[in-house]
Amino acid sequence: MNKQTHHFKTVDELSVGSMHGLLRDAIAFKEGETWTVPERPYVANLFYEPSTRTKMSFEVAQKRLGFHVLDIDADTSSVQKGESLYDTIRTLQAIGASAVVVRHFEKQFYEQLGGLSIPVINAGDGEGEHPSQCMLDLMTIKEEFHTFAGVNVAMIGDIRHSRVARSNISALKRLGANVQLAGPDDWMDHSLGCAHVSVDTAIKQADVVMLLRVQHERHAEQTASQNAKRYHEQFGLTEKRETMMKPGAIIMHPGPFNRGVEIATSLVESPRSRIFKQVENGVYARMAILKHVFESSKAIDYALRDAL
Repeated sequence: MNKQTHHFKTVDELSVGSMHGLLRDAIAFKEGETWTVPERPYVANLFYEPSTRTKMSFEVAQKRLGFHVLDIDADTSSVQKGESLYDTIRTLQAIGASAVVVRHFEKQFYEQLGGLSIPVINAGDGEGEHPSQCMLDLMTIKEEFHTFAGVNVAMIGDIRHSRVARSNISALKRLGANVQLAGPDDWMDHSLGCAHVSVDTAIKQADVVMLLRVQHERHAEQTASQNAKRYHEQFGLTEKRETMMKPGAIIMHPGPFNRGVEIATSLVESPRSRIFKQVENGVYARMAILKHVFESSKAIDYALRDAL
């Protein structure tokens, strides 16, 4: 019987109970709890798109947990010779990698990876999902409000092209939060099942103002630099709009952020901002994800052995 694996591909595959379990582990890691993976396995990081926060926090998380880290540069790998994603990961598996973290420009890239016997962790799939970012965002909100029930979250900006928005909306709604969307009409996605309101309305009602980056690389035409000021005035979190926020409301942004576009420079590290706290929490959330994947895969493996 073939070994079974436990992947981390989408938020939708996680039950509410699993999400709460991941958050408990992440917060426990932040409070100093330790967990070391047995036998110090190798984990490969394979990023086909640029990344600072996600890639580096996965690497720090892996090293804190005792993994050996294989950092694969897609630009200098056999990908440049036409090797498929499956064959690249299958090669890493043959070399000895026990898991692989992948960021890829194709939506649902993981659908082509059936047959692998090592866990695949989705670090962002095109315009699809960003489940590990979702977990660190949930952790940040949980630390602030201690619950999700009834928390009002406003997502503002480039919703249609945002994998962060898709993952977060799915998770937050199932956890009991209220989500509203604001931004340019052309960048909305009505299939997500959230109300589309004006930016001012969203900011006034929100407990969490979650700004989303203008994703120039996913638009057919890049936003001209002369339009940055116009976007900031119409849809950005300006200093004036910040004064409309409720007492106790916080500012979040998955990064990287464009100062003076999505958010005024003076607000990036203001008392309301949790932007760099999100970055900090990314390490602990990804530690929890790695623990979850390895423990779940081992549990499946033990169950199969017992069944033989």
